Amino acid sequence: MMSKKKAMVAMSGGVDSSVAAFLMKEEGFDCVGVTMKLFENEDAGVSREDACCSLADTVDAMRVAHSIGMPYYIFDFSAEFRTEVIGRFIKAYEEGRTPNPCIDCNRRIKFRRLFRRMRTLDFDCLTTGHYARVAYDAGSGRYLLKTARDSSKDQSYVLYAMTQEQLARARFPLGGLRKSEVREVAAENGFVNAKKHDSQDICFVAGGNYADFIARYTGREYPAGNFTDTEGRALGRHKGVIRYTVGQRKGLNLALPAPMYVRAKRAEDNTVVLCREEELYSRTLEAEDINLIAFERLSRPVKATAKIRYSHTSQPATVWQVDEDRLHIEFDEPQKAIAAGQAVVLYDGEAVLGGGTII
Repeated sequence: MMSKKKAMVAMSGGVDSSVAAFLMKEEGFDCVGVTMKLFENEDAGVSREDACCSLADTVDAMRVAHSIGMPYYIFDFSAEFRTEVIGRFIKAYEEGRTPNPCIDCNRRIKFRRLFRRMRTLDFDCLTTGHYARVAYDAGSGRYLLKTARDSSKDQSYVLYAMTQEQLARARFPLGGLRKSEVREVAAENGFVNAKKHDSQDICFVAGGNYADFIARYTGREYPAGNFTDTEGRALGRHKGVIRYTVGQRKGLNLALPAPMYVRAKRAEDNTVVLCREEELYSRTLEAEDINLIAFERLSRPVKATAKIRYSHTSQPATVWQVDEDRLHIEFDEPQKAIAAGQAVVLYDGEAVLGGGTII
């Protein structure tokens, strides 16, 4: 008799990963639930019970795992998370970039550290509650990452850095479901988190105030400096470059004759450059630290659509690979507030072609 395939299920305590675990059990997998301990809540200034990765979430994950007959464990990745996610997040803001820590967590913790643990313990696959799909393309011999059926919940953007090995052994059971259907499954099975709200915050930043978090975490002061226009004329004083993001209009606390937006943050001379709205638009960008999924390398320019942030609607563009680790992207129409540090992710219809970090 053949033994069951074994699935390690990453469980955050939320409804999505809980239903993913249930569906894998229903499919016949021998499942084990695991929660990654990523930080001490108090260290990150997180004390509220509804914070992602809080003690309450861990208890919810454990209760769901036990209710469906799964062993459950906690793995401590807090040291790695501190260096590879929080550290990179802080460094990016200090250097005037706008990071996406969820991408770093998926890339460096969940699908590197946890994936490695999954292999070491001889599991067949790593399952998560992400809304995305994986397909194998026999023609190219490559695994493809595809968007979710529920476009309003699609998370393919934050998974663009997955390798062929990771895609081959990843399972996303929610990729073909709508969020309403996921909640129905949870309610039908009496899960304690069936009605639990989705976390919108960066998990380690209480209340979404990332600048206060950075100052508290590092113990450093970020000095005031000049707001200038694009010609270098002083417009007033800012409260530290980490407190602003490209495209920001509100919260500048300046009396100006017309609305102005953050165009750039220059950490080297502690300057925040402001501009008129029309000056925020650009047709081109460069990206590095790239990962390609649909092919090994772009041998020629290709037409695609590109997203420059998670909430962005992908836009038509032409993509060139200019060297081993750099892409040049030219949009058909100018795009607003392209920010260094964010990911640009490329699509061909439902398929993710790859992506990189905007520089």
